[in-house]
Amino acid sequence: MLLSMGLAKPSSSWRYALIATIFSVLGGIFGYLIGYLGIELIEPLIHGSSYAANYEKISSWFSYYGVWIVILAGFTPLPYKLFTITAGVMQMPFLPFILGSILGRGLRFFLVSGIMYFAGKRIQNKLRHYVDAIGWSTVIIFVIVYFFYRWKS
Repeated sequence: MLLSMGLAKPSSSWRYALIATIFSVLGGIFGYLIGYLGIELIEPLIHGSSYAANYEKISSWFSYYGVWIVILAGFTPLPYKLFTITAGVMQMPFLPFILGSILGRGLRFFLVSGIMYFAGKRIQNKLRHYVDAIGWSTVIIFVIVYFFYRWKS
């Protein structure tokens, strides 16, 4: 939707990105609270659903990567809601969760809006086709940089 709105009115792209970021983070807070407050009710539902395998994998990622997983989840096409609920279940500290959500979601939405603002109609068809590849490429770069810095320390 952000892509379509930015293409329709490129001059409003930045406002659309800000609105999308704010409401996505608010939705993330809601997901976090669901996980944090309702773990006893939610965990059996997750384990009985098609999300069970993903939930276990994501839980292990949270234990190992912490806030970095929130940033990456906010930026990728992965189901962000599953990560926000899991952050609550894992009782991730709230402030790092919020900051990671703002950074991850903001990067994603402002990147798309920036492309719409500066390139707009010229790249409309190509961007629709390559938006997932661009997102995953950026994630791979983040992961490489992360492991490089971790290896250096």
